[in-house]
Amino acid sequence: MNKAETEYPVESGGTFFKGIFIGGLLGAAAALLFAPKPGREMRSDLSDKLSIATDKTKEVAGAVTDKTKTLATTVSEKATDLAGTVSAKASDIFTTVSDSKQQIAATLSETGKKIGETVSEASKDVAGDVKDASKDVTDEAKDSSKEVADKAKDASKDITDEAKDAKEEVKSSYKSNY
Repeated sequence: MNKAETEYPVESGGTFFKGIFIGGLLGAAAALLFAPKPGREMRSDLSDKLSIATDKTKEVAGAVTDKTKTLATTVSEKATDLAGTVSAKASDIFTTVSDSKQQIAATLSETGKKIGETVSEASKDVAGDVKDASKDVTDEAKDSSKEVADKAKDASKDITDEAKDAKEEVKSSYKSNY
């Protein structure tokens, strides 16, 4: 593999299915060349084997579809949760700013020193709340991203394992008949 293929691997099930198809054709050609059976019998056997390979391919495609739907649902749920968190934090910040504004208005009648102290405290509270809200949103985004990545990795491993099992089953089926 060249550097680009290493850095950006193909994440498509299409490549896998092309490989299965090409491998099946090569296997069929080899079977025809080395077959001790008559042509009609050989064609019947190949037809049966092709049906088995087609069924396995459909099973793997169904598994890929199911895993993809599950992953899409998880991503959607995490995005919705994250949007709710951002909205709640924004509301908290608005409430804090609103409360601070009322507090500042109430203290205007006091001395200049008290006004300065109140403004300073309110600014620190707002800055702390903004910092806390930002950290919470960042942490939840990281957790969601890691969880989605883990689920994608698990789904990819499951699909790979199922494809290998299907390949071995088809291969053993060919070996047992020849």
